[in-house]
Amino acid sequence: MLRAALLASLLALPAAAQTPRVKSGSEFLSPDLKALQADETANPGMLWVDDGARLWRETAPDGKSCASCHGDATESMKGAATRYPQVGAEGKLLNLELRINECRTQRQIAPAFAYESESLLALTTYVTRQSIGMPMAAKADGAAATFYKRGEAFFHRRQGQLNLSCAQCHDGVAGSRLRADVISNGAVNGYPAYRLEWQTLGSLHRRLRACSLGVRATQFDYGSDEYLSLELYLAKRSQGLRIESPGLRK
Repeated sequence: MLRAALLASLLALPAAAQTPRVKSGSEFLSPDLKALQADETANPGMLWVDDGARLWRETAPDGKSCASCHGDATESMKGAATRYPQVGAEGKLLNLELRINECRTQRQIAPAFAYESESLLALTTYVTRQSIGMPMAAKADGAAATFYKRGEAFFHRRQGQLNLSCAQCHDGVAGSRLRADVISNGAVNGYPAYRLEWQTLGSLHRRLRACSLGVRATQFDYGSDEYLSLELYLAKRSQGLRIESPGLRK
């Protein structure tokens, strides 16, 4: 009954709902879950950080490791994640996962990690962790402007059999309950994140695919142009929020 009432209210909202102050997803957690996220010895996502630290030092077939070029990640990667997604040298929009794979294929002469593989999740989370507490600062001007506008259009466009836009949920009824969960603003400062629903750590694109499925819309591929543009829009929308990956989400 509550779900039907919420759906009815969503459908009544305009596709482009007024943008509220965007809050981190952790602000919608219970005190116990907030404490669990903050505790490095208990946050389950830290297992991927530890594995990422190992991969950072692991040598590829050509004898190079990430550390060979970048040295100590706690220094060289500090602040790096705050600037992604960004446009690369070839004019393509890259998120951190794709940038890591570009380094592997072009610098280490190693095969790319599969998107959503344990290795790519671990290395991405490890690199992101070096920016813990730093504000998100992705750029949406210059070469990134076209991608940003595409992501903005995606966010406000009604989609799927339920005919809902991202904005209708994450702007229009943020803070409302949907079953046992609270609808957030869709901030991305906690990703990669450990979701209790998944019982594992996952990327932002996994979450976007789940949202697409939820409104019965097309699920685009991991690393697709559609989700990359949306990721840039969400990153810019989350500007100023402090990175907290690996976040804990329900």
